[in-house]
Amino acid sequence: MRPVDQPFPGLDGCRVIVTGGTKGIGAGIARGFLRSGARVLVCARHEPADGAPLPAAGGRTAQFTRADVRDPEQARQLIATALDLFGGVDVVVSNAGGSPPAPAATASPRFHARIIELNLIAPLHVAQAANEVMQAQPDGGSIIMIGSVSGTRPSPGTAAYGAAKAGLHHLVTSLAIEWAPQVRLNTVVPGFVATESAAAHYGDEDGVAAAAATVPLRRMATPDDVADACLFLASPRAAYVSGTSLTLHGGGESPAFLRAGGS
Repeated sequence: MRPVDQPFPGLDGCRVIVTGGTKGIGAGIARGFLRSGARVLVCARHEPADGAPLPAAGGRTAQFTRADVRDPEQARQLIATALDLFGGVDVVVSNAGGSPPAPAATASPRFHARIIELNLIAPLHVAQAANEVMQAQPDGGSIIMIGSVSGTRPSPGTAAYGAAKAGLHHLVTSLAIEWAPQVRLNTVVPGFVATESAAAHYGDEDGVAAAAATVPLRRMATPDDVADACLFLASPRAAYVSGTSLTLHGGGESPAFLRAGGS
């Protein structure tokens, strides 16, 4: 297999935006594109905390702009900033998202609305602004949404999040038709991913290990794994890939009946 520290072909000089790209999965995606020779702009709602370094790889460092992509005007300004920096936008990876756990029966209407706004409406704002630019570019562009397996199976404890991700997966299939042939849209659908915040979701080290043990490949994905999927979908190797979801879950989840007594 291709080691993750080697550049992915066909992306040298590519102009890339990664939302939520200062930490976790987003930072891993940014590093993957930098390693492949791309110019990368990352955004987040806040400046990196305590002088934390921006994503860097291959002798390159991502540039940063502050943006809350839930605000359509800030989403448009994000694309405008990339135009000013790079002269165009070839790839947008909508990674910003997430949700704390909350029981659906007692979570407030505002909580549910904000989760859906962040995980479904915000990526649409960014995609609309990016599409306007990409349609006018000779080579169009590629938009990649970071989905979740929570949008493909029940998501107890994060029901609004799972519903938003399911909507995001469907949104991509529609936009891929509306915006073709200039713009390709695809979704990367990760399962468990080991990031610096994994303990907040799975508990202590034993909890993380227990979650990883349920995966057929016996480990969680890394941000580099997610980055590699994005690199493929953004590259000329995926020139005929649009409107699809690339599931990245290490083999999926074993059916519960297999663990039932007497089976």
